[in-house]
Amino acid sequence: MGSSTSTLNLTVLLYLGKIFGKQKGWGTLPKPSIWADPGLMATKGSSVTLWCQTSLQADAYYLFKERVSGHFYMEISQDSKTKASYSIESMSTHEAGRYQCAYQSRKSWSQRSDLLTLVVTVFGAPTLSANPGPVVASGVNMSLSCSSRYPWYSFHLLKEQGADVPQHLDLTILRERYRALFPVGPVNTSHGGTYRCYISQQSYPYSWSHPSDPLHLQVTGEAVPPSLMAQPGSLVHSGDNLTLQCRSEAGFDRFALTKDEELRPAQHLDGQPSPDFPLDPVSRTHGGRYRCYSGHNLSSTWSAPSAPLDILITGIYPKPSLSAQPGPSVSWGENVTLQCRSEIWFNTFHLSKEGSLAPPQHLHLQDTAIPYEVNFTLNPVTSDHQGTYRCYSSHNSSPYLLSSPSDSLELLVSGEGALTLSLSPVLLPPPRRRTCVRGSVELPGAGGRGAQRCGGWSVEAGIGGKWI
Repeated sequence: MGSSTSTLNLTVLLYLGKIFGKQKGWGTLPKPSIWADPGLMATKGSSVTLWCQTSLQADAYYLFKERVSGHFYMEISQDSKTKASYSIESMSTHEAGRYQCAYQSRKSWSQRSDLLTLVVTVFGAPTLSANPGPVVASGVNMSLSCSSRYPWYSFHLLKEQGADVPQHLDLTILRERYRALFPVGPVNTSHGGTYRCYISQQSYPYSWSHPSDPLHLQVTGEAVPPSLMAQPGSLVHSGDNLTLQCRSEAGFDRFALTKDEELRPAQHLDGQPSPDFPLDPVSRTHGGRYRCYSGHNLSSTWSAPSAPLDILITGIYPKPSLSAQPGPSVSWGENVTLQCRSEIWFNTFHLSKEGSLAPPQHLHLQDTAIPYEVNFTLNPVTSDHQGTYRCYSSHNSSPYLLSSPSDSLELLVSGEGALTLSLSPVLLPPPRRRTCVRGSVELPGAGGRGAQRCGGWSVEAGIGGKWI
C-alpha cells in the first residue's frame, strides 16, 4: 500500500464495535506500546514490522495474536533493550488480525499493550462520494456515501489526521449497489480533510478492500451572501449597455442570476464561471428585480441570495421637470424642496443624485390634480446634499420602466462645512489688514461694514484668501 495511505490516522474504524475493545491487565509492570511499520494497513504480499517498546530494560518480548494460542518471540533491538520487533515478510489474510505485546524484566511480567489492529487489503476498492458535494459551508448537514457492487456487509470510513468521523453505519441497497451512509454534521472546519472508505466481509473482518479514491472534504466558513452591483449603475437608458456583477468571497467559482422570482431551489439555478452578467443593449424587458448566488464547482449547493437589486430602464416616457424651492442655492442647515412635476399622469416619481451608489428615492402621487407633482424634502441641508439631481416618473403597473430624465438641477450648499469663494478684481480703499482663523473678520465694502465667517481661511481684506 502507498505511503499516503499508510499514514492514515485511524480515527474511527466502524465495525460495530468489533475492531477495538478494552483489555484487562496481564502483569504488574507498566504496559508497553505497540505499533506497525509502515502502518496499520498493508496490501497483500507486502512486508510489515510490528514493534513493541517500553521505558524499562527488558529481558524478553512476546507478541500475542487474538484467537491464536501461545505467543511469538520478538527480536530485541541491538541498540537498546527497550524495544523489540517482529517481521511479517508477506502479508496475507492469515497475518491480519489483532495483536498485543508484553515484556519480561527480572522475572516480572508487564501488562499487555493496547490492541493493535493489522489489516490486509485484498479486494477491489469501493467508491466514496459526498452529498451534496465535497465543498460545503460550515453548519450544513451532509453525508459520505461508501458504495460497492458486491454484497459486503461492513463499511469502514477513515480520515487522515483530523476530526472524528460519525460513528454510525447505515447499510442500504440502491440500484444493485451496496451502500453505507455516514452522516456528518453540522460540519465545522475540523471536519475538513481527506477521507477514504473500505469494505469487508463479516467472515473476514481484517481482510479489507483496497481503499477508495481519496475524497477531499472542504468546509468553508459560514456562507456569506454575495453582493450584486450594476455597472455603470442601476438606472440605465434603453439601448445602453449594462453589466451586473456578482461579488462573493474568495474561492467561489460558480455564479447564478435570477430576475423577478422568489428564491428558487438550487437545482433550478443555471450557473456560469464568470461573476459578470452583461445585459446589452438593454430594453424594457431587462427592467426588474435581480438577485445573484455563488457556489463551488465541486458542490451542488448555492450560497444564500444577494440583496435584491432593482434595474430601472429609463427613456420609456416623456421627461418630467425638476425645480428647487426656494432655489438651487441654499445655506447649510436650511430646508430645500426638490419638486418633480409632469403634465402627463404618472403615480410614482423618482429622484436620483449623480454619482450616488444609493438607489433612487421614490414617492407615490397623493393628489390627482393637474399638474402631477411630488416634493422631495431635504432637511436639514448639509454639504452631502450638494450635487446634480434628476427626476423620473413611472406607473405602479410597470415599476421598473421610467421616463426620460428631467433636465439636471445643480444644488449648491454654502455656509458651515461648504466653501464658496468668488475672486474678482475690486477697487477698494487701502484697508486695514485683518486675519482670522476659524473666526470672523470685518471686511470693508460697499454699503458699510459686515461680519463674515472664514472657517479655515486666512483673509487679507481686499487681497483674497489662502489656506492656512
